[in-house]
Amino acid sequence: MAMKKSTIQQQVAEAIMQANPQDRPIVTIQAIAGPSVWLMSLFGVIGQAFLTYYFVTVTQQAVLLHRASRMSNRPQEIVFAIPPAEAMQMIGEVKRGALWSSFRCQLPGRAKPTRMNVHRLWRNEMDQLLGMLTGRPVA
Repeated sequence: MAMKKSTIQQQVAEAIMQANPQDRPIVTIQAIAGPSVWLMSLFGVIGQAFLTYYFVTVTQQAVLLHRASRMSNRPQEIVFAIPPAEAMQMIGEVKRGALWSSFRCQLPGRAKPTRMNVHRLWRNEMDQLLGMLTGRPVA
């Protein structure tokens, strides 16, 4: 199971190269989609069923969301490939917390924005990613 951030980023980059050899990742984060991670932890295994793990990557050509394996923490299939022009409109309600930060992401085909929870380990990358998508720095 990949635990180091650099190993995870390398695995995501390899998955992107396999899907599109001409594309290169700029920044990658790991995000957990769903309600508050704290709240879902209280419900144990049942709470975990309400969470979906993703790798969100800004590449030279698009914004990609890979589903992440819960067992191996490796990228699986690309769930969404969003053109850069659309991606600029999909981010909102950024909240920074001491351990978990979150933002809302309007995913294609979804009626409501999805809450993306990001651990502080990924905060620098999250700030870079959100800055690229929104056009303004995250404070």
